[in-house]
Amino acid sequence: MNMNLVILASVSLGVMGLIFGIILAFASKKFAVEVDPRVSEVREVVPGANCGACGYPGCDGFSNAVVKGIAPVNGCPVGGAAVAAKVAKIMGLEAESSVKRVAKVKCDGHAENCSNRYDYQGIDSCLAANMLNGGPKSCSFGCMGLGSCVAVCPFDAIHINDKGLAEVDPEKCTACGKCIETCPKDVISLVPYEQLTIVTCNNKDKGPQVKKNCKVACIACGMCERNCPHDAIHVVNNLAEIDYSKCVNCMICVEKCPTGAIQGDLSLRKMEA
Repeated sequence: MNMNLVILASVSLGVMGLIFGIILAFASKKFAVEVDPRVSEVREVVPGANCGACGYPGCDGFSNAVVKGIAPVNGCPVGGAAVAAKVAKIMGLEAESSVKRVAKVKCDGHAENCSNRYDYQGIDSCLAANMLNGGPKSCSFGCMGLGSCVAVCPFDAIHINDKGLAEVDPEKCTACGKCIETCPKDVISLVPYEQLTIVTCNNKDKGPQVKKNCKVACIACGMCERNCPHDAIHVVNNLAEIDYSKCVNCMICVEKCPTGAIQGDLSLRKMEA
């Protein structure tokens, strides 16, 4: 009797398993979400850095967005023009030309140019130092050189130089934006790779205190703006800003800046109209 019950139970479980299997198989076909094969093709050609610089959660998110028509085919800054061309070919489109950009630290306030308000003894972290009254530097907008940007760069493209400031290696930089997101001073920005004229100041204060805090700070005098023949530089929020779409690297602003807040190698200057 007990053996019959065991057999009956086993048969019942087998039948139920078969029924559920059939139901699941039917459901998987009925409600299956078709995946566009181009998603996998795009995913294969992107670098796989998963840095998020494209604005999507990793390379999978970017690949899906491209196929859906949400993201541009040249939306991967790490891959650059080469990857954009491959993605465009997969999508049957033409990749728009894009200017390569790299990160640049807008500060030359090393120890000789900018003093400290106090001696910082904490951990080597800009984020930690910034919580102590904005950090030790006299200029509250300058690079503190404690390496928070270095720690987050996935491409080993930024380091603290011998002057104690963060410095980007343009050959390694992929414009992923990790350092920009991390910097508590917003002292890092993206500039065109071939840009020769750079404003190396981030101080937005006004008045004589600016020059007291840093010898090479922009004092918003407007000399650069008045002398630029291409209308490519203007003082905005007490700080000179270059319009890279207009700048031809004539470097007249470099010559005219009284504090040296605008830098460029004059031997490389271009004088085209």
